[in-house]
Amino acid sequence: MSEPLIRAHHLVKKFGDFTAVDGIDVEVQPGEAFGFLGPNGAGKSSTMRMISCVSKPTDGTLRIFGLDPVTDGPKIRARIGVVPQLDTLDTELSVQENLWIYGRFFDLSRAECRRRTTELLDFAQLTERAESVVDDLSGGMKRRLSIARSLINEPSLLLLDEPTTGLDPQARHVLWDRLYRLKQQGVTLVLTTHYMDEAEQLCDRLVVMDQGRIVAEGSPRSLIEQYATREVLELRFAAGTNDQFADQLHGLGSRQEALPDRVLVYADDGEAALQEVHQRGMRPESALVRRASLEDVFLLLTGRTLAD
Repeated sequence: MSEPLIRAHHLVKKFGDFTAVDGIDVEVQPGEAFGFLGPNGAGKSSTMRMISCVSKPTDGTLRIFGLDPVTDGPKIRARIGVVPQLDTLDTELSVQENLWIYGRFFDLSRAECRRRTTELLDFAQLTERAESVVDDLSGGMKRRLSIARSLINEPSLLLLDEPTTGLDPQARHVLWDRLYRLKQQGVTLVLTTHYMDEAEQLCDRLVVMDQGRIVAEGSPRSLIEQYATREVLELRFAAGTNDQFADQLHGLGSRQEALPDRVLVYADDGEAALQEVHQRGMRPESALVRRASLEDVFLLLTGRTLAD
């Protein structure tokens, strides 16, 4: 394998007495799509800020392109693109003006800015809106413009923080397609996301973080195979009776989990588990057998309580 594009060893970030990132080890290979998953407060954003050279590590070692972000920040930033969670576009300017001005920050000539803008607008499917004021764009268009703007310096590493938050399903799929094309072009992608299906679609590998630490690492498929069964049986009983029926399901499948609105039975054969439910005399209001997903892994590792 080639030298890792990102290497973190015992990386720590503290804010006063609070430890946001607690000694994590991460390696990202060139051309890889790598994800950070975790609940709010897990340390994902703090890690991304250190990688993007806007926040200094408290302890540990971090290298990007083999360079130290503390001493070589400008060199690293010249080679990366950043798509923040919230769009930071100039809403009163046109679509193409946003790209032109951003390109000038990297000392590109006006002619080169215009050339790259033409290419990026085509890539982001925004050519017909080149002269539109950004404030008039839909959420999906603004997100695509943010990604296009982050590519104006032709980065080899693209950092994306919650890239599709707030977008409708159609806009999300369009964005996934754009990101997949970037990966095919050799751009390394590092992203955080709360959408498990997004992580399964985009990431070659990922880590699950909780309370500043990495609790699991691997490909989406390997994590599902390691932490979940092949199928999950979802049972819905009358409101307020899930705990009662959960006791009657004891011993069925590999494990059971009672949620406020349903009971989950993890089993390699969901249909066989459902037959056993009926044989035990239970009649759920509804039953669904589905494949185990990354969301099952995520919730098993990080819990189902809400994080502030």
